[in-house]
Amino acid sequence: MLTQGDPGVSRSGLDRCLRRHGVAHLKALQPIPAATPHKSFKAYEPGFLHVDVKYLPAIQGEARQFLFAAIDRATRWVYVALKPNRTARSAKAFLKAVVEAAPFRIPTCLTDHVSEFTDRFLVKAKQPTGTHLFDQACAEHTIEHRLIPPRKPPTNGMVERFKGRIAEVLQTHRFDSTEDLATTLLRYANLYNHHMPQRALNHQTPVQALKQWQASHPDLFHKKVYHLTGLDK
Repeated sequence: MLTQGDPGVSRSGLDRCLRRHGVAHLKALQPIPAATPHKSFKAYEPGFLHVDVKYLPAIQGEARQFLFAAIDRATRWVYVALKPNRTARSAKAFLKAVVEAAPFRIPTCLTDHVSEFTDRFLVKAKQPTGTHLFDQACAEHTIEHRLIPPRKPPTNGMVERFKGRIAEVLQTHRFDSTEDLATTLLRYANLYNHHMPQRALNHQTPVQALKQWQASHPDLFHKKVYHLTGLDK
């Protein structure tokens, strides 16, 4: 039997002994460190929106369109709209439409640093002036406008993942006109909200999650949540 510190044991002999006992290398004998617990995301109530813009493919003979998208962190409810440009004026109009469409109050909105959402990097102070049209729209509706940290796009990853879903739709459809494109994307957003269960929501749809939140926290909502039925059989 081999003992610790035995000078008569060769390296090859020790290796053969360890392998007979199922140990391929010495590292396998070291204690396994305790796993570092994963840091969970902070839980939010409905009303924390992630907002972004996606370029859409140009239809031959027609002007390019841009898809503005907003997704609620707690329920994954989404709202989308097509705009002919990605200006601050379009962003302001989109936010107004989201406020009107959402059944819940919106206390917080998160965006990146592009010019349609902020003037942070357009001024010497590198801080938003508050005079940007999107910031003005947020102030009108008592919404806190937060910006993702510089060079950290994963902070807004929730809306980026939804944009990835839109990209899949664009790759699997052929569009004859801008109207056809708009109809398809708006229909998809409706399908997503009402008929696509999400693993993050315990396999509920966004609208089912909204209804659950409304039942437990009615004070967060300003209008009734309606769940559209499925297709006729």
